[in-house]
Amino acid sequence: MRQPPGRFRTRPGPTAGTAAAVTALVLVVSACGGSGEAGTVQLRFSWWGSDERQSTMNEVIANFEADNPGITVTGESTDWGSYWDRLATNTAADDAPDIAMQEERYLREYAERGALLDLNEPEGLDLSGLDPLIAESGDLDGSTFGVATGVNAYAILADPEAFEAAGVDMPDDQTWTWEDYVEISAEITEATDGEYVGTQSMAYNEAGFQVFARQHGENLYADDGSLGFSQDTLAAWFQITQDLVDNGGQPGASESVEIQAGGIDQSVVSTNRGAMAHFWTNQLVGVSETSGRDIQLLRYPGETESDRTGLFLKPAMYYTVSAGTDHPEEAALFLDHMLNDPAASELLLADLGLPANLEVREAILGELSEADSQTAEFMAEVEGTILDGNPPPPIGAGEVVEISSRVTDNLLFGDITSQEAAEQFITEVESATGGG
Repeated sequence: MRQPPGRFRTRPGPTAGTAAAVTALVLVVSACGGSGEAGTVQLRFSWWGSDERQSTMNEVIANFEADNPGITVTGESTDWGSYWDRLATNTAADDAPDIAMQEERYLREYAERGALLDLNEPEGLDLSGLDPLIAESGDLDGSTFGVATGVNAYAILADPEAFEAAGVDMPDDQTWTWEDYVEISAEITEATDGEYVGTQSMAYNEAGFQVFARQHGENLYADDGSLGFSQDTLAAWFQITQDLVDNGGQPGASESVEIQAGGIDQSVVSTNRGAMAHFWTNQLVGVSETSGRDIQLLRYPGETESDRTGLFLKPAMYYTVSAGTDHPEEAALFLDHMLNDPAASELLLADLGLPANLEVREAILGELSEADSQTAEFMAEVEGTILDGNPPPPIGAGEVVEISSRVTDNLLFGDITSQEAAEQFITEVESATGGG
């Protein structure tokens, strides 16, 4: 996504691409919390994602309606970029869907503007079975504004064939250090004469730095939404990227920009041009399919190098309910079905992250694909090493995606040093988030 959700303001003149995407929305009703046939409660549920996700969601909705004949649910689906324009516009017009999928970068913004219902209020939603590491991740000031659909972790996706071609052993991801990561990356590039690059730039996604900061006893954001790390820690993070540029362990500036612009399908691992890349665990399936190879998950380097571990579980996304819904109890009942009913999770499997409900997660393990099974095993292995979760990001955190890209580009092209990159990042993020 290239822009934040718009602070709930409507936008002038959508582009042709956005208009086409919006036209493709499945919009059957126009008012939040409307009613269909007499005696029937009608809910709207909005999400982003692929055609496959839309098909699966429609099956889940049909099952819920069969179990709850007095409630109908209208699905609204679009792509990621168009979703936020649509949600901001509808919210500003007091026409928000009853239930909406939400991303953590924007949860605080929608909550603090009064757009979300405290999920502790309606009856019918049981949150007792959620993974404790993310059970309170959608809480703000004693209220629960979002409940995690499932969990992901940030990891390194590695191609064993690239390691084999370079004659380099796969690292022991329980003990390797950041110095090991830099050296291994350079060794792979050199040993294959550039046929495989060791890794691709990790600095574009702030999630990687969040792991690094946690390893140093800090965090990307503090509980109050302010920045929770030191400039020296961020400079050390950017220096790793600088070292990889200098030793050839990652592509040069122009190629890195092209790879980043191409998205996950153009990553060096997806295209069989590199040994390692940084992604969320639920993206393993897509990378494995695109690459046609048995891609493996590795823990981040440095997990045993510092005073504490840095890996964390991230809510893949959240379910939220509009503060303006006319049917909070029925909306809560639908969320309970999505979270706690095994029949729903048997359809969704790991598409929304591994299920947040621990019993449901255990129940679907035998139904997962090979790649998703590997993800489940990886998550089970690392969960015992994870110390705590993270607070919701501050308002304006959606702009950090662009800030990270801009600062990283400047660093890669040699326009700034790692120290200057840290200064620029902090200045721009503090500006975007109002100084925390």
